[in-house]
Amino acid sequence: MVATAPSLPLPEIESAVTRLSRGELSAFRDWFSRFDAEAWDAQFEEDVKAGRLDALADEALADLRAGRYRDL
Repeated sequence: MVATAPSLPLPEIESAVTRLSRGELSAFRDWFSRFDAEAWDAQFEEDVKAGRLDALADEALADLRAGRYRDL
């Protein structure tokens, strides 16, 4: 799971982002993209470990075995 710091109200964060220079905004965008991807990956791994995706995997495998698929 992603570590969290004490939270700031969203309007404060939005206001701070609007005050960034173009370079700072670009750096923030790059950082946030990495942060968001890591958070998504952590959630996905947690869901897999908890078995929350098992039914979907079983359904996909059943469809594959039954020939209900198409090449992409």
